[in-house]
Amino acid sequence: MPTASSRRTFSEAVSTDDEEAARGGKVGRPSPPRCSSRRGTDVSIENMHQGFTHVFESTFESTEGIKEYIEHPAHVEFASVFLPVLEKVLIIDYKPTSAN
Repeated sequence: MPTASSRRTFSEAVSTDDEEAARGGKVGRPSPPRCSSRRGTDVSIENMHQGFTHVFESTFESTEGIKEYIEHPAHVEFASVFLPVLEKVLIIDYKPTSAN
């Protein structure tokens, strides 16, 4: 299943309330074709995060599902609230493979 992984840093000028609203996704977002989502904050001791403080990961049914999700009106609305509170973003869509 394809995964969309993003690293984000919130702007220092953003209030805690605005950050929480954006991080919590209070603007409605579509679920299908998204299968699952996870998020977290940097806890690395290696200090190689390059300033990225938050990670958001979503798994989708297919690569086409990522495109469908991005173009969905609810996601477009969410992005209009979320993107302005970010200082920088790095997004990587990938198909996970076993590292064994």
